[in-house]
Amino acid sequence: ARRMWEAFLVAEILIRQSRLEDLGELTEIFRDASLSNAEDRENLLAHPEFLVLNDTAIVDGNLRVAEIDGLTVGFATGAPAGRDVVLEDLFVHPDWMRKGVATRLVADLVDRSRAAGAIRVAVTANPHASAFYEAAGFRGTEEVTTEFGPGTRMHLQL
Repeated sequence: ARRMWEAFLVAEILIRQSRLEDLGELTEIFRDASLSNAEDRENLLAHPEFLVLNDTAIVDGNLRVAEIDGLTVGFATGAPAGRDVVLEDLFVHPDWMRKGVATRLVADLVDRSRAAGAIRVAVTANPHASAFYEAAGFRGTEEVTTEFGPGTRMHLQL
């Protein structure tokens, strides 16, 4: 029964291209989602510059927005890098986490990447996000260092 409910939720999520006027809402989602992770909160609050979202990905056409009933609930940034697409950002407002939004954003990125001729999607996963990315089909064990500590470089073959 749970799978049917999740499928219903995913079906109600609209993914669209971002617009410059979305920046304020996207910045709020970015901040709220980032601060919702207790492991990163102290470091983020000590470095508020990490909580600033600029408009580059919007201007470059690389940022996609998730909406439910006209409400912006999340976003993903996928930037081309050779034959790969790098998933740079994946953020969902805390009130909408675990409702299929991130899964739908990744599916949109995979579809668009495949259509553009990419061979894989790459991401650097924080420890708290690795299980999500594995469930979404990403694989990888390469440890990398990020501004917030260790991460895992993962790939999804297209």
